[in-house]
This record gives sequence, C-alpha cells and structure tokens, in this order.
Amino acid sequence: MEWFEALILGLVQGLTEYLPVSSSGHLLLGKEILGVNVDGGGTTFEVLVHVATVFSTIVVLWKEVTWIFKGLFKKPIKASLTTETDNNLFGWHFNMEQRYVFLIILSMIPIGIVGVFFKDYVDALFEGDLMVVGVCLLFTALLLTFSQYFSPKKPHDIKAKDAIVIGLSQALAVLPGLSRSGTTIATGLLLGNRREHLAQFSFLMVIPPILGEALLDAKDIFVGGAETLSVSAMVIGFLAAFLSGCFACKAMIALVKRCKLVYFAIYCAIIGVLAIVF
Repeated sequence: MEWFEALILGLVQGLTEYLPVSSSGHLLLGKEILGVNVDGGGTTFEVLVHVATVFSTIVVLWKEVTWIFKGLFKKPIKASLTTETDNNLFGWHFNMEQRYVFLIILSMIPIGIVGVFFKDYVDALFEGDLMVVGVCLLFTALLLTFSQYFSPKKPHDIKAKDAIVIGLSQALAVLPGLSRSGTTIATGLLLGNRREHLAQFSFLMVIPPILGEALLDAKDIFVGGAETLSVSAMVIGFLAAFLSGCFACKAMIALVKRCKLVYFAIYCAIIGVLAIVF
C-alpha cells in the first residue's frame, strides 16, 4: 500500500465511521476503486484506523468521558430524590454516571455475542461482494428516512430496553454497507430517545467493542501482518483517520440535533445503487 492510498483510506474510515454512510462499506468500495489490498495478509490497517477513530471519539467527547469516570465510583444519591425511570434499572439503584455505564454495557451484549460466535461468518462478508454493500446501503437509506419522518413527538431519555434494542441494531450493523452510527442513531430516534443525547451514546457505546476486537486481532500485526505495510503508510493512515474522525464526530453530533439525516439517506441510496451496478 502506498502512502497516498493509506491517506485516502484513512480519511474514508475517519469520516464514515461517524457519518451514517457505513465505514465498512466505503472501505470496501475504496479498495475496489484504488485496486489495493488493505488486508495485506492480516488486519493491520483496519485495526489501526479503527483504533484511531476510537481516540478521536475520546478526544471529542472528553468531557463526557471524564464525567463518567469521576462519578462511576460515587455512591448513588438517595432514592427519595430520584424516580424509577431516572436511576433505577431492574431493581438496582445507580447514580447517573453508573446508570450510563450500565446502559452501555447492556448495549454491548449483542455485538459481543456476534463477535464471539459469528466472527468467521461476518469476516466472510467482507471479501469484496459489492452487491451486499449496495443492498445494505439502500437499507441504511431507508432506515435513516424512516427515523427522519416517523420518530415519536415526545422524546425520552434512553432506558434499559432502549439500550438493548440499540445494541441489537449495532450487532446487525456488522454487515458491510449497513452504517453502524446511522443504524444505532436511527433506531434510537424511532424508539423516541432524545436527539441531544443519542449521538453521544451511539459513539461511546462502540468504544469497548472496537478496542476488544483490536486486541483480539493485534496478533496479526506481529505475525505476518505488519511487514506487509510500510511504517509511513501505517502512520499516515492512523493520523488521517484520527483527524477526519474528530471532524466527523463533531459534525454528526450537531447534525443529529438539527435532524438532518435525510441528506445522508439520499447519499446512501445513490452510492448503494452505484455499488450494485458496479
């Protein structure tokens, strides 16, 4: 892989990880257009750019991340000052930060099951079948359109059952072309969750699964994978994904609040048709 190819693919990963247009689908399209094999006998490049986007999430949402960790080990406030829908989940009482972490853990269960039991099957879907990418992009467009026009009028905070359903949508979004951010955010909107909190939750809930997958695949960097990529390609790809990810993360949070997802639905529909035709 040449340095300029790493730059392009890093930018594609960073932008599309947060924008609801499918990073996995666009990486496959990018490989086909550039005619490069980013796998290189392993998953080195994918691990690097995905970890880069995790770092961009932490940087952009640093205030939220520190808020969670500062309150994680505090005692819950008195039950008389809370309501059941606020801080009580399944009969357990939490403070706000602990409740948030618990919801993230609930959302991770489906993707964890998929990663443990169906990883090989999922990996087989990433072998360059643009028909799968195109169909999934069209489904992403349909889901974004529905969330734009059919969301409940009275939004509420994310509840335990909402976190589980959003987690199921994240597990489904392992399909190439089905946007993870678009699927989880659209699902939350259709469930009636508040826009101002949904994008942040969607981005934070993906950090543990990405880091977990990176650790599982890290052996490929040292066994057969790393030598197929130059140091310059790895560094440039990482920095491109990180910087573009910071931009896209901030932009997506603002766009969700302003209800502008329909434009991405149009884009996904166009690219999906082109992928099928191509």
